[in-house]
Amino acid sequence: MAHLAPSSQAAIFSPSVARAAASTAKDWSYVDSWLRSKYAGSSNNRGRPPAFERNPETLRALLALAAANEAADEDREQLSRLEEAALAEVEAGERELEARRQKSEQQQPSDAIDGELLAADLLAAIESNLGREGAAALDAMSNMAVDLGVAYPTPEILGAKYVELQGRALELEDSVERVNLLQRYLDREAAQTDSFLEELRRGDAYQPAPDLAKQNLELQRKIKSITSKLPELRQQVVALEKSIGLPSLTVEDVKEDEDAYLELLARKKDLDVQVKAFAGLPPDIEAARVELEALRAELRDATDQRDTNFERLVERESPVKARRRL
Repeated sequence: MAHLAPSSQAAIFSPSVARAAASTAKDWSYVDSWLRSKYAGSSNNRGRPPAFERNPETLRALLALAAANEAADEDREQLSRLEEAALAEVEAGERELEARRQKSEQQQPSDAIDGELLAADLLAAIESNLGREGAAALDAMSNMAVDLGVAYPTPEILGAKYVELQGRALELEDSVERVNLLQRYLDREAAQTDSFLEELRRGDAYQPAPDLAKQNLELQRKIKSITSKLPELRQQVVALEKSIGLPSLTVEDVKEDEDAYLELLARKKDLDVQVKAFAGLPPDIEAARVELEALRAELRDATDQRDTNFERLVERESPVKARRRL
């Protein structure tokens, strides 16, 4: 409504509508002033949007553009101030160095030598006598030191930093690949879930039973009937406990019974192992002794036969000693 002429605006009786209209008019005023500042020196038509473009969408876009432009202008101004301060500092250092050089030239040769001035002249001489490849290498080294934030760079430090950055880059690439893999997996699972939901909506295989409501009512009636009987059952249990006198068990009693049971179970396993050695013997003691003696005799015969066979094998495989000739 703010873009219309005052004569064409309808009377506003609502306070909220009036506040919205005032806010819109204020925003358009800010946008118009910003456009005029950007198109200073142009015709008046270029300083404000045409009437058919004065709508809420254009206003939001122009407000966002003005805010972004002002933020960019502030960043450029800060960068410009920093560059001016750095340039002024460099120029002041050069002027101070030039003054010290002139003062050093005017002094006698026997006076003390200025170390900083000598170092600056030496560096200037080295830089002026560098070849194309040396200058390029020095510029690359200085740019790398600035980017890495190294105050006193050496080839070893820069190399270590470069290797560290290379390793971090590889780790980030692996992380990105894992994230992409996870995203593909989630997209695939989401697509399968969507297809399954669509199948559930369209298919008849997952439709509820026609008598589901009747079953629910029947279950609710059963639940109510059982719930109504619970107090009576509790009273019967209490009366039964009073008449019979059920023992009161504690956790310690159950633990002791469990330990005794485990001890008996371990003893039973040991006895089973001992009894298993006598498996196959007759139940009569005398018959068992006779069978045991027979088994011992068979064991002795088998042992003698083994020893005899071993001696024969040794005699057969042993080499015949050559007789000495007289």
